[in-house]
Amino acid sequence: MATQKTPRIDPLTMEVVDLIGTVVARYHEEYEDAAAEHALTGAQARLLGLLSLEPLPMRRLAQKLKCEPSNVTGIVDRLEVRGLVERRPDPSDRRVKLAAATEEGRRVAHSLRESLRFAREPLAGLSREERVSLRDLLQRMLTP
Repeated sequence: MATQKTPRIDPLTMEVVDLIGTVVARYHEEYEDAAAEHALTGAQARLLGLLSLEPLPMRRLAQKLKCEPSNVTGIVDRLEVRGLVERRPDPSDRRVKLAAATEEGRRVAHSLRESLRFAREPLAGLSREERVSLRDLLQRMLTP
């Protein structure tokens, strides 16, 4: 019986993987700091960011955040008390509740995105063509 060997990853690929990991770690660190400046936890900020794009049912939020629906309920409760999120009936199924960012919630989510300096500053050092190339390569990596 022949066994299949896992292909060896070349050093350049490993270096790229490590760099991507470093970028992701910096992004999360900066996002946590930005969230704290708005008196939010990282989870609250991520949820608010998702809801600033579109209202979502609680179950879908839990899937996107990869957490239990009961955890999402608590996060939404805390954001609702602050006036950043509201619950509303789903127009297509009134049994389902949607969580939606309020106008203030969208403003805070926008401010959070604007305050992420780690990417903005290094990206500003790249030419427009380099940024377009980087964007296109990242999109290609994410396309199945």
